[in-house]
Amino acid sequence: MPIAIIPDNERGYNKKKIVKSFFYNLNSTIPELAKELNLSIPTVTKLVNEMVDDGILNDYGKSDSKTGRKPSTYGLNPQSGYFLGIDIKRNHINIGVCNFNGEIVKQDFDIPYSEQNSPLDELNEICNISRDFVKGIEESKILNACVNIGGRVNPTTGYSYSMFNISETPLTEIISEKLNIPVCIENDTRSMTYGESIRGSINGEKNILYVNLGWGLGLGMIINGELYEGKSGFAGELGHINAFDNEILCHCGKKGCLETEVSGLALHREIMSQIKDGKASILSQKIENNETITLNDIVDAVNAEDFLCIDLIEKIGEKLGKHLANLINIFNPELVVIGGTLSAAGDYLIQPIKLAVKKHSLKLVNSDSRIICSKLHEKAGVIGACMTARRQMFERN
Repeated sequence: MPIAIIPDNERGYNKKKIVKSFFYNLNSTIPELAKELNLSIPTVTKLVNEMVDDGILNDYGKSDSKTGRKPSTYGLNPQSGYFLGIDIKRNHINIGVCNFNGEIVKQDFDIPYSEQNSPLDELNEICNISRDFVKGIEESKILNACVNIGGRVNPTTGYSYSMFNISETPLTEIISEKLNIPVCIENDTRSMTYGESIRGSINGEKNILYVNLGWGLGLGMIINGELYEGKSGFAGELGHINAFDNEILCHCGKKGCLETEVSGLALHREIMSQIKDGKASILSQKIENNETITLNDIVDAVNAEDFLCIDLIEKIGEKLGKHLANLINIFNPELVVIGGTLSAAGDYLIQPIKLAVKKHSLKLVNSDSRIICSKLHEKAGVIGACMTARRQMFERN
């Protein structure tokens, strides 16, 4: 088990540097590692040989060098450890496991958890689902877990202030005790941003805005290649900037938040209201039958060319684009990624955003910024959680 084998001393620190290098370079030779890590070849050789003996690294044989002696190529042993990612949504969770190489080996989506009498009961149910999910994987090889939570989350202290703020004990300790593995927590949008950067639409760009448009509205930021957290991990509360002179009460307790008119919750509220007022929609029959309408139902209706749903999601795109224009003027990003559940509406959402950004931002600034749809959509959270669990074990320790 790698975390037990790698000690917390200078030698262990260098081994962790080698592991982190393989996160981004799947295969390397000893000379390549020595150059990247600024260590001597004899030092790297000894460390790598020990890590091969411990089962952390694999020796993949000679490289394809065209001249001179061919050095051996090394890489992480995928089976040496696993990382659990739990992405908590409004009434369901998405969950996955990745191996030491960062490859997703198991995942499941839209697992419902019922509304319980207390947040602790809900948390217990989520932990029970997670324990059932990892059955079949050797427990000692699950090295870390990351739980994505919406709202104010401090990854360093392990406290969540929007959901499951149930004890003076850090939430990470509570979940860790229930799962019997180390646990970290992360803001869901920031985790999705990281997942998109590793496996999605981000290809080398260093300054990125990631918009998570689901039931709520969040913002992830990558600045100079690094995820931006803010002082306490609270950066990115785009949904709670004061944007409208309305009397709609936001779940944060204030009125006029951007999220009151630009979110899945706002879209759902407006669709329900207009259908009840007699507007026709593919969803009318479901509402008449008192069936639950999900965001996926709305997206499906949009993509089936339902006029009402298209009209309303385009209006949300226009309002979002107006405020994204301000962010583009401030941050001058290379890339703006629209993610979250509603991003699956594709051009019905993206085109109004682009038009509003063009209208309300400075031409010289917005010409630097590409606005694209997420490649991962709903999967970004699970991938981000798995990768965050892996990254935090070796970068935060």
